Amino acid sequence: MNPTITISKRLSSFDMDVALGIISGDVSVKKGNAALDTLIESCVTENCNIATADICKIPKIDSSRSFYRAIGQDPSRYRISSEALLRRIAQGKGLYRINNVVDINNIVSIKTHFSVGSYDLANIAPPVTFDIGNAGESYQGIGKGAVNIENLPIFRDGDGPFGSPTSDSQRAMITPKTTSLMMVVISFSGIDGVKEATELGMNLLQENADGINLECEIVV
Repeated sequence: MNPTITISKRLSSFDMDVALGIISGDVSVKKGNAALDTLIESCVTENCNIATADICKIPKIDSSRSFYRAIGQDPSRYRISSEALLRRIAQGKGLYRINNVVDINNIVSIKTHFSVGSYDLANIAPPVTFDIGNAGESYQGIGKGAVNIENLPIFRDGDGPFGSPTSDSQRAMITPKTTSLMMVVISFSGIDGVKEATELGMNLLQENADGINLECEIVV
């Protein structure tokens, strides 16, 4: 069964159209493959000519930026992952390869313009809440040291915060030891496109990460 994710009253109070597409199931984490390489190169080719100034105008990214402004954050300082990935491409930096699951995560994010996060279920203590970071809260980010998550949208479980549309934690990151995951599509523009994004993620996990027992849920 999918782990429970509840959208907190505090986050909901900002009256933005938040929706989550949740995939959970069993996977095999390994190096990427030729099929994923082809998809990544396609993502780069399709977006390499976009002007960086135009990325923030993409509707789903613009909605995310509006949410960040509503909670008092600068969306140009705390960029969601889809915007950050598209900016890398537009700047000619290409896309890094980590492993098949992270590659899939990034492909879904680039193709759908949603922020997408993937987490190791073995390191998550349900129930999970989509919330706002409290004063003084931080966690060890992936490759970034301590990340200040005060007043950022975050995922929180029984052990504390572990993820954000901007930067995820080391605690719940996907590693070669991961055997079960939760992949979350994060929308600040309602459910439009969320089902299609989760279906894309499920198909890619089945085809490229030996995904089995995969389940999908949409939370609003």
